[in-house]
Amino acid sequence: IDKMFALTGMSNLKILSLARNRLKRIEKLEDVADTLEQLWLSYNEISSLDGLQGMNKLEVLYMSNNSIKEWSELDKLAELESLREVLFIGNDIYDGLEPEMARLMVVKHLPNITKVDAVLIKDDDRQRAAEL
Repeated sequence: IDKMFALTGMSNLKILSLARNRLKRIEKLEDVADTLEQLWLSYNEISSLDGLQGMNKLEVLYMSNNSIKEWSELDKLAELESLREVLFIGNDIYDGLEPEMARLMVVKHLPNITKVDAVLIKDDDRQRAAEL
């Protein structure tokens, strides 16, 4: 699959897995914006987090092994108040960083996140991230 299609008629969808495809962008999620809780997009070719605006119920976003190159992309997720768990291992933003520092950078951009790359975030982590 190299393109996302409209999910008309799937207004009750809670989990969508499109991992291990050839997707380049996140798009056409409007029909599930009020119900989708988990979005699995690991192992694609996605370089931007555009297309997630308005995903009001999204709690989990798996984006490992994509092409996210800029930390500013994570700022696009800040409006997603339900987002609690993310996975970004294998993206260019992690290049040259130890796993702990990469997690702290994610927390810096997403202060309300509770789990990054399968690791629970503690209050101490939040404090350290805020000081970066």
